[in-house]
Amino acid sequence: MSKTKYIGLDVHQASISVAVLEESGKLVMQCVVATRAAAILELLDGLRGTLEVTFEEGTYSAWLYDLLVRRVSKVVVCNPRKNALLKAGNKSDRIDALKLAELLRGGMLSPVYHGENSTRTLQELGRSYQALTEDTTRVMSRLKAIYRSQAIAYGRKKLYTKRHRGEWLQQLQQPGIRRRAERLYEQLDLLEHSCVGEPNKS
Repeated sequence: MSKTKYIGLDVHQASISVAVLEESGKLVMQCVVATRAAAILELLDGLRGTLEVTFEEGTYSAWLYDLLVRRVSKVVVCNPRKNALLKAGNKSDRIDALKLAELLRGGMLSPVYHGENSTRTLQELGRSYQALTEDTTRVMSRLKAIYRSQAIAYGRKKLYTKRHRGEWLQQLQQPGIRRRAERLYEQLDLLEHSCVGEPNKS
């Protein structure tokens, strides 16, 4: 009969501290491997039985989840803020890895949803859209500031549309200020082209 092994990984940029427990709670392995796919898979290949793995949500969690999800029976990405037991007692990489394995064995971890397949693509698309939206808002604010500094009253959306842009630029008498506004309009066009729906295009 195949026995389950519970694997705790304390992940860092260069290395991962590993602790492996049997069903009885006996520690059967504790080691350090490089934070590289080949090193992690080699470690798993050397273990027998049903493998369950846990590690904390962090910089490498999406990559590690993708690497392991089809190679072990269970992956639990846990939220350390919802697992008070991770903060208790002494702290070290070896101790943290062992605590993770023990909590996984006891079914005491609070998981972070990663789905059947990793949500990394969706997360990255969301971050990209958020950055584009923030950059667009920043450029629009700078354009408003230019007209405000010249005591030029401006409407809300007409200031940004291509249809009315020439009229607004003509009101800027100082060549340097007008050139700056032109550059900002160019940035706005690029950002709107990258955003879904191009909200201010007309």
